[in-house]
Amino acid sequence: MKLIVTGGAGFIGSAVIRLAIARGHEVVNLDALTYAACLENVASVDAHPNYTFEQADICDRSALDRIFASYTPDAVMHLAAESHVDRSIDGPGAFIETNVTGTFHLLEAARAYWHSNARPKGFRFHHVSTDEVYGSLGATGMFTEDTPYAPNSPYSASKAASDHLVRAWGETYGLPVVLSNCSNNYGPYQFPEKLIPVVIVKALAGEVIPVYGDGKNVRDWLYVEDHADALLTVIEQGKIGRSYNIGGENEVSNIDLVRKICTILDQMQPGPAPFADLIHFVTDRPGHDARYAIDPERIRQELGWRPSVTLDEGLEKSVRWYLDNKDWWQALQARNDVGRRLGVGADVKP
Repeated sequence: MKLIVTGGAGFIGSAVIRLAIARGHEVVNLDALTYAACLENVASVDAHPNYTFEQADICDRSALDRIFASYTPDAVMHLAAESHVDRSIDGPGAFIETNVTGTFHLLEAARAYWHSNARPKGFRFHHVSTDEVYGSLGATGMFTEDTPYAPNSPYSASKAASDHLVRAWGETYGLPVVLSNCSNNYGPYQFPEKLIPVVIVKALAGEVIPVYGDGKNVRDWLYVEDHADALLTVIEQGKIGRSYNIGGENEVSNIDLVRKICTILDQMQPGPAPFADLIHFVTDRPGHDARYAIDPERIRQELGWRPSVTLDEGLEKSVRWYLDNKDWWQALQARNDVGRRLGVGADVKP
């Protein structure tokens, strides 16, 4: 397939591109190169004849029209998004602009291209979203594709809005869309403002490892290369108009996750004291969802996909990658408040 991948210089998008190229697809990487983007993430495919990079903003309709006309894609995989919850609390406007308005412009550009090419039957628009749109679970239960939306942060609300736009363009205009909602991703090339790389980086620096609240918030963790495999499965085999929940089948509380990482670091690069001694509980995030859990039955039954990497395996791979690639994450630490606590500004109620 010839794919346009938006946000391909980001964490998940770059994993999709590396895997797609390895499997023989042609890929156009469309990325605006905002603060969390890094072209080093796709350096391994940069010289490949099936790879092309286009720096463009998904809010720039004229650029989108040019790219669609120039590359005549078989499918769009839409991953470009503002994604850090804490940043969305401090500055929600950027999340509305990119995640909502940008998705609207991309849908319209895709629809115009689809119409101008006589509505090719094989065309697909795959919108990649998050399980956070469903809100928060109690101690039991799981999110299914039929779970009502109940987003609790500006980030998740903006992603919920973009999901609804995609569904509406499918229903109203007949645009051939598929959607997927994933659990928390982790692995190589994750920008060092998210939980797992923050823990690794803070531990290696001998700094306090911050854990929000009491650390009992539960997440399902999905290794990013597993997610990339699932996304390519959805774009190739998913039913038009269908949504698929993609989970890692790896539920764990935040505090237990942090302790696992500290134990791995103790084994791989021991310090003068156990790294868990650096753990410190800090003021919780406003609106912090208690628990996420994915029911992956649909993608398992309909498409035959399930994750291959356990949490312990994935964490060991991730820690090893960050230990072996310090130049990558150290170069990113000076960017746009990376490493500073966000989401607890003066305008946020305690």
